[in-house]
Amino acid sequence: MRIFIDTADTTELQEAFDTGLVDGCTTNPSLIAKSGKDFKEVIGEICKMTDGPVSAEVASTEADMMIKEGLRLAQIADNVVVKLPLTWDGLKACRALSEENIDTNVTLCFTATQAWLAAKAGATYISPFIGRLDDLGQQGMELIGEIRGLYDAQDYDTQILAASIRGPLHVKEAALLGADVATIPPKVFKSLLNHPLTDKGLDAFVKDWAGTGQTIL
Repeated sequence: MRIFIDTADTTELQEAFDTGLVDGCTTNPSLIAKSGKDFKEVIGEICKMTDGPVSAEVASTEADMMIKEGLRLAQIADNVVVKLPLTWDGLKACRALSEENIDTNVTLCFTATQAWLAAKAGATYISPFIGRLDDLGQQGMELIGEIRGLYDAQDYDTQILAASIRGPLHVKEAALLGADVATIPPKVFKSLLNHPLTDKGLDAFVKDWAGTGQTIL
């Protein structure tokens, strides 16, 4: 399963990309608004930081304008993925952009039937929002399994991009259920490595080595 970072903060993104473990980035208008920078400039800057996919979301809600905005966003860089809402207009735009060989990410998915329609519209990625379903008392991770089963049964190529990830458990379960990608906030990405026994063990190794008075170099 690939890892995307869900942020528009270029400093956080560079730190994540420097690990060599991150494969792409997802953004949305809310995340970019927090940066206080020009939307297209931010997307262009991020695209220069990675060869991986960078999701940039349209702002309109009508199909014709979504298509125009998507075409404009795709001109920023070859690795832009146009992000579209899971509405009838969004699916119309998805079909049109897909026919122009532009990668798309259909977002705000909450049911397997929505994911099925997105796949039929030619979506490159589908983004089920796990955490938001959990917030409603539902089992968000079940949706990943349902979509995986549906796509495999119907032989769709659309990739499952698990979104609204709240913690390491979500990441692990998404991988086990066959998600192709998990897009996670920088804070969650850093937490994937953390365990108190790792810290305790390393501390002991360092102290024991220091006591030998030796050096490797």
